[in-house]
Amino acid sequence: MKHSPIHDTRFFFSTAPLPCPYLPDRVERRVVTELLGRDAVALHDGLSAAGFRRSHNIAYAPACPDCQACRAVRIVVDDFTETRSHSRIRKRNADLWIQEIPPQATLEQFELFVTYQQSRHSGGDMSKMDYRDYQSLIEDTPVETRLVEYRQADGELVAVCLLDRVEHGLSAVYSFFHPAMNRKSLGTYMILWLVDRARQLGLVHVYLGFWVEGCEKMSYKAKFQPLETWTVEGWISFHDLDAEAG
Repeated sequence: MKHSPIHDTRFFFSTAPLPCPYLPDRVERRVVTELLGRDAVALHDGLSAAGFRRSHNIAYAPACPDCQACRAVRIVVDDFTETRSHSRIRKRNADLWIQEIPPQATLEQFELFVTYQQSRHSGGDMSKMDYRDYQSLIEDTPVETRLVEYRQADGELVAVCLLDRVEHGLSAVYSFFHPAMNRKSLGTYMILWLVDRARQLGLVHVYLGFWVEGCEKMSYKAKFQPLETWTVEGWISFHDLDAEAG
């Protein structure tokens, strides 16, 4: 990724226009900064609270001049309301064995990652990743990061979630699961687990990345309420988004 400097700061850069990974016939630009040195954790905490996301040692946010479709969203943990659908998903996954471990890549994880990419994101940039690329995704982190593995009773790995601990919450960096196990709704279950884990740790938010208006693949995030979204005025209720636009 080639960066061009923003002239009013030494530390933040804008990316060159690239095809949008979420919406057809659009291009995206991002503002990015490196998370380096002794202040990396504090910088990551502050940027996460301002709608940025992390990948490797980079924090980034959308900076598309003609589009505001991408918005960072987070769950308000204490006020989260579980639906009947969520309760059914919990029951369907009660047999899973869940282990939170350091961020270390394995071939077993990578095989599941490849299966997921081929099924859900064939042709995307991540579908071209080899094992070393995957290893970098998991292990290249300057902040407090954990990996959560979800296994069936027989030991089969069926889902993985990479998460960051931020000052007042947990941030879901990336997750993937066995695409053939649709009935278990593993993507939703991993978010429910993150809410539970945040409660155990006394944390306030679970950051879910970007909700993208008009992108069906991102629509599931709106099902976790109450949800907040980042705007130029700060975090507001997701339900106030239309009012803000008006």
